[in-house]
Amino acid sequence: MADSSGQADIRGIDIDRLAKGFADEENQFKKVCMVTATKAREIRWYQKTSGFLDSADTSGITASQIANTGERSLPVVVEQSWTRQTSYVRKYFVESPTISEEDIKDSDIDVLGTNVRDLVRAVERQVDARIYSVMSSSVSNTTAATAAWDAGSGQDIVADIMTAKRKIRQQGYDPEGAFLLLSATDHANMIIWLISTKGSSIPAFASQKVKDGIVMEILGLKVLVSENVTADQAMVVVGQRAMTWKNFMPVSSVVINDAGIGRKIRVWEEGEAIMTDTYAASKITNTQA
Repeated sequence: MADSSGQADIRGIDIDRLAKGFADEENQFKKVCMVTATKAREIRWYQKTSGFLDSADTSGITASQIANTGERSLPVVVEQSWTRQTSYVRKYFVESPTISEEDIKDSDIDVLGTNVRDLVRAVERQVDARIYSVMSSSVSNTTAATAAWDAGSGQDIVADIMTAKRKIRQQGYDPEGAFLLLSATDHANMIIWLISTKGSSIPAFASQKVKDGIVMEILGLKVLVSENVTADQAMVVVGQRAMTWKNFMPVSSVVINDAGIGRKIRVWEEGEAIMTDTYAASKITNTQA
C-alpha cells in the first residue's frame, strides 16, 4: 500500500517535502533554464534560428535601412527566422530497495533521509544530463580553444571565454551575468592556469585563489561545475534565454508500505529540455588534450 505524498511522514520526516528540497539543491542546470509548466506530453514549439534583427540588404545598400527610413516611407520589415519543433516529455523514475522496519526504527543513521537524497540525486543528475545534451547539440555558436586548457603552454582560457561571450553579444544577447558551464577537470585546469600563469603577475589574486581554492565567478560569468558537461567542452549560456525546461511533473515521491517488513521510496520527475534561442549560448571545444 502506498501512502500519498502528503501522508508520507515517517519519524517526523515529510518525505515528499524532503525530496523537493533536495531537488533544489542537487539540480545544477535548471538554474540556466526558463522553467515553465506544460500539460502536454507532446510539446510543439518554435526554435529561433537567427540572431540580431536588421534590414535585409536587397539593393546593395550596406548601411542598415532601419536608421535611414525616409519621410512617409513604410516601416522596414525585419523578419525573424523560426523553425517548428516537436519534443516529448521524458520520465525519470527510480525507487529504493525495501528499507526494513528495523533499520527505520533502530538506526542511528537517517536511513530514510539518506535514501531520499540519493534517489533525488540520481534523478536530477539525469535531468541535468538531458539539459546539457540538448544545449550542446543545438547551440549555434562554437569556437575551438586556443589550446587545450591542460596543455603545458600556449593556452589562453581568458581569451577563449571572451571569444565565446563576443559571439553571443554579436547575435544581440547580453552575456554579462551569464553562466559558464565546466566539467570538474576544466574547472581545476582553469584555477591552476589562473594561479600559475596569470597569478604570477597579480600576486594578490593568486594568493586568494590558493586560499579559497575555487573560482565561482569569472569575467562577469557565474560558474557551474558538473560532470554532465562533456569532457572536452565548456559552455557560456545566457540564463533564462537559451534554454527552457518544460515541467510536466515536478519532483514527486511516495512511500510504499509492506506492513511488518519495510518500506520503499519512489521518486520521479517528468519534463523535457528545449533550446529556443540557439544563439544565446556559445560552446568552447577542445578544452582537454
